[in-house]
Amino acid sequence: TKLSQKELLSYRRKVQIVFQDPYSALNPRMTVGEIIREGMVSLNIGLQDKSVQDMVIKDLLVKVGLEFEHFYRYPHEFSGGQRQRIGIARALAVEPELIICDEPTSALDVSVRSQVLELLKSLQKEKGLSYLFITHDLSIIRTIADEVAVMKDGKIVEQGLVEEVMENAKDEYTKKLLASAPQLITN
Repeated sequence: TKLSQKELLSYRRKVQIVFQDPYSALNPRMTVGEIIREGMVSLNIGLQDKSVQDMVIKDLLVKVGLEFEHFYRYPHEFSGGQRQRIGIARALAVEPELIICDEPTSALDVSVRSQVLELLKSLQKEKGLSYLFITHDLSIIRTIADEVAVMKDGKIVEQGLVEEVMENAKDEYTKKLLASAPQLITN
């Protein structure tokens, strides 16, 4: 369906996205502050006074585990995990109801992935956010999700509460997917 300009603006305010590859999603010619401000300005979020926006942006940077001095730096100066935090701050800047997380941890090492997941969980609690988390990493699902939908060839083949689907899958594809996932072996 087609949305009018007004409807599209409203949708963009409510729904934001955090991309799999934060580096390609961040404009290399803009500072972190400019990147985060861009959504606030284009969607008319909050006060349009630049000094007030600067304070909001610096607070967001600290909230996502960065320093307020990072405001003046460029994306290439950051690690992958830090860039992902910038992407999260950019999404939060417009105060959305839903953040679509498209494989946001797949390019990160295990310790950084854990930190980013903990950050997302704490922000969810604090701000009452909902996430649509797209991942092929089944170990993340139990950590971040309450409900899960399993897709095959672009169609949902099974959905339900995470524990129910993970422990009692009904669809054959879901069963194969779960069986192929690496298992943690403990002694």
